[in-house]
Amino acid sequence: MKFSLVLVFASSLFLHGTTGEILCEDLTKNNCSFAISSSGKRCVLENFEDKKGKVEYQCRTSEVVVEILSEYIETDECIRACGVDRNATGISSDTLLDKKSIVTLCSPACYQKCPNIIDLHFNLALGEGVSLPDLCEQQRSDPDCNMIDLLSSSAASGPVGSGTHRLFSAAPAPFSF
Repeated sequence: MKFSLVLVFASSLFLHGTTGEILCEDLTKNNCSFAISSSGKRCVLENFEDKKGKVEYQCRTSEVVVEILSEYIETDECIRACGVDRNATGISSDTLLDKKSIVTLCSPACYQKCPNIIDLHFNLALGEGVSLPDLCEQQRSDPDCNMIDLLSSSAASGPVGSGTHRLFSAAPAPFSF
């Protein structure tokens, strides 16, 4: 009986390593940003200074849960189509302040074909009190408008309050151009 339990345990360890499980901490700098671990949490690239003052990078598991995907490393095609940086550190809504970034994110090549990147930015926008579909619609109808203009208008409802249990529970609504 003990031998069969050991065999089952050893087999599970072997299968665990061969099923393609994604652990953020195992990813390289070039595959970290916009990846999702097997547990469904976003990977985040962090930088730090080593003892000699050299900047080093490490991929870590964030606490940000993704409900639409798991075990996913973003494709180079989507990285290019959405205009995001594979070597971006942290998770930030700063790209939503840049008009060029909004135009790229709202483009059909990104918005309709890259659900991982859109889901991330959809939720980042929600955290800022803005709807990404509304921001894209506003950008299409008034290309000179940006997120700051939308925030100052009545179109934004304000930042997501503490009554929201999970910021990352909503998925972007389909948007067509």
